[in-house]
Amino acid sequence: MTDLVERLRAGLPDEAVLTDQDVTTSYARDMASFCDAGAPAVVVLPRTVEQVQHVMRTATELRVPVVPQGARTGLSGAANASEGCVLLSLVRMDRILEIDTVNRIAVVEPGVVNAVLSRAVSEQGLYYPPDPSSWEQCTIGGNIGTGSGGLCCVKYGVTAEYVLGLEVVLADGRLLRTGRRTAKGVAGYDLTRLFVGSEGSLGVVVKAVLALRPTPPRQLALAAEFPSNATACEAICAIMSAGHVPSLLELMDRTTIRAVNEMARMGLPETTEALLLAAFDTPDPAADLAAVGELCTAAGATTVVPAEDPAESELLLQARRMSLPALERMTGTTMIDDVAVPRSRLAAMLDGVAAIADRHDLVIGVCAHAGDGNTHPVVCFDAADPDATRRARASFDEIMALGLELGGTITGEHGVGVLKKDWLARELGPVGVELQRGIKQVFDPLGLLNPGKLF
Repeated sequence: MTDLVERLRAGLPDEAVLTDQDVTTSYARDMASFCDAGAPAVVVLPRTVEQVQHVMRTATELRVPVVPQGARTGLSGAANASEGCVLLSLVRMDRILEIDTVNRIAVVEPGVVNAVLSRAVSEQGLYYPPDPSSWEQCTIGGNIGTGSGGLCCVKYGVTAEYVLGLEVVLADGRLLRTGRRTAKGVAGYDLTRLFVGSEGSLGVVVKAVLALRPTPPRQLALAAEFPSNATACEAICAIMSAGHVPSLLELMDRTTIRAVNEMARMGLPETTEALLLAAFDTPDPAADLAAVGELCTAAGATTVVPAEDPAESELLLQARRMSLPALERMTGTTMIDDVAVPRSRLAAMLDGVAAIADRHDLVIGVCAHAGDGNTHPVVCFDAADPDATRRARASFDEIMALGLELGGTITGEHGVGVLKKDWLARELGPVGVELQRGIKQVFDPLGLLNPGKLF
């Protein structure tokens, strides 16, 4: 370890190399439950591309694993330390290098916080749509690594759709440039997309060219209460089948509704089994809400409440934003799952999760990005109780299996990391795993980048 630290310090400022065990331990984990983490040898915080290249060259020469990190807000263990690794934290590479209003792009370093970028481009009349719930803390590099999404994905898509080009430091320290700055470009294999969602296992992103959009009008929202998951999902299918393009379409199950009621006294009826929130940022959102309200009523909604202005819309959306804090308040520990299914199978997913909760005597609330079928079952349990922890872990596996059985995927936006690597193998199958491991071998032949993740 002494040789490693000395070699790192030869190309980094002293303050960028952290060796105090109490400090390095504090960097060892992201926010995932049920994920092991090793003890890192050292934490490095570079500020330049050249410093990242120095770290990777040193690690390759000494055969030391490297785990790239952002803000560690991830929920899959993808940023967890490997034993004896270099933790490569990119949070100090936090400059917005360019905002180009003509070509509608931003060029940023990986440590730029999502909300900081969003506000900066908003001042120029532009919009960066991906908005993970941790957008005030999470970084663009982390968003790229895990392929993050957010509430607006139903209309605007996920991070992958906004990454035009990258600069990536490879395992041996070489600098690779992928993609483009132009609106169109199909030259060669799409290596840019390959890096999005790769969780730092193929290279270290040090710069990104991101697509921007014009700022949309402020959205208006409605809330619709339903007597069952089936009727709520019937409304969702009707909305999408009719060709509507909401900027937000979110669903909360009865467990989540009651948790929010208990915490915030929002006055939602206890008889409500599902709450659907829809919003539009179109030129005439009131007309869109009226049409969607009719579809909700036809599907069986007991109450439909459209907002009349953006301020009232924000009040309606508060319930969704309170979901996780309200569920966390119930038992103190939560595990947030992330399973996406076809929209047409949402009711089966929610009903199946409710049955799993009953079978394991657990509280499991579900909120979902209903417009794209991405569900977030939140398992609530007492981490100090070994039996409750065992039941929580068992419920997680059953939820994963249910998602695949319904034709879905094990993660829509949180990534694989440590938490779901066994399930990734089941989803991909042996041929898929073999080919993906082959790609890993091309980029990282020594297996030094984020070992133990994904596969």
